[in-house]
Amino acid sequence: MKKLITLLVCVFAFIGMSHAQSKIQPAKVGVNYGKKIDKNGAVSVKKLESNLAKSKTFDGKIEGQVVQVCKKKGCFLTLKREGDQEPIMVRFTDYAYFVPEDLIGKTVVVAGKAKVKETTVEWQKHYAEDMGKSKEEIAKINKPKQDISVVADGVLVVK
Repeated sequence: MKKLITLLVCVFAFIGMSHAQSKIQPAKVGVNYGKKIDKNGAVSVKKLESNLAKSKTFDGKIEGQVVQVCKKKGCFLTLKREGDQEPIMVRFTDYAYFVPEDLIGKTVVVAGKAKVKETTVEWQKHYAEDMGKSKEEIAKINKPKQDISVVADGVLVVK
């Protein structure tokens, strides 16, 4: 009986996760994902980079343009940086919420903690898979990199 109950719980969890992207509210101005936040006090991505040059951590709100969203279920997004720099990875606290793919191109405010960190080859490949990159592109990833990572409590669509 315990095995049957466990099996049923697993099946329902799998069904819920597989439909996660379809239940997410479309990206429109004013929509919040995760914790409800506002845009007051948000810094630009450029200002965040400046702050992180002085201190290795930042706690607050960041405004930026979304360039990528996890294609599997919306479990992360990336924010545009100037020039040809790698975008900033934004993951969500405890994977408690997800965002829709139509967030790409929109301007958002994220509230959370940012830091400069080293991302391992393994995690870079994992993120590349989730972004839908080709096996050839993934195979080229062969060394850790320093980048900015944000763990966000909430996301607000502002434009």
